[in-house]
Amino acid sequence: MNNTDTTTSRPQAILQAWMPFKQAIGVTSVHTEEDYTRATATIDVLLDEIGDDEDHPLADVLDYLADQVKAYEDERFSVPKAEPPDVLRFLMEEHGLHQEDLSDCAPQSRISEILAGKRSISKETAKRLAQRFNVHADLFL
Repeated sequence: MNNTDTTTSRPQAILQAWMPFKQAIGVTSVHTEEDYTRATATIDVLLDEIGDDEDHPLADVLDYLADQVKAYEDERFSVPKAEPPDVLRFLMEEHGLHQEDLSDCAPQSRISEILAGKRSISKETAKRLAQRFNVHADLFL
C-alpha cells in the first residue's frame, strides 16, 4: 500500500495535518468579506515570498488560496461584458488619462480610431494596454 492509500483511508491523519495548517494560514475557505480580506492578505505575503518560483514549496498553498478567492469573486462580483473600446475608455477615465497619455501603447491616432470603433485592438496593443492597466489582455480583444 502506498502513502496515498494510507492517508485516504485514515481521515484522522488528514485532520491531524489539516488543523495546524488551518491555524497557520488563518483562512482555508472564503465565504465572507472577512475571509476574503484575510485570504488576499495571505496571498500577498505568499507572493512576496514565492515570487516567480513555481517550484517553491509554498506554491501549492498559494494556488489553493487563489482558487478559494477566485471562487468567491466569481460568485460575488460579476463583471459585465463590455466591448474593448468601452473597456479602454473606462480605464482611461478611471486613471485620468487622455489618448496622448497612452503613447507607450500605441500612437494617439490609433487610440483615437480604437475609441471611435473604427479600428480593432491588435494583440500587441492589447498586451501593452494590459500591462499598462494591470489587467488581462483578453479585455481588449
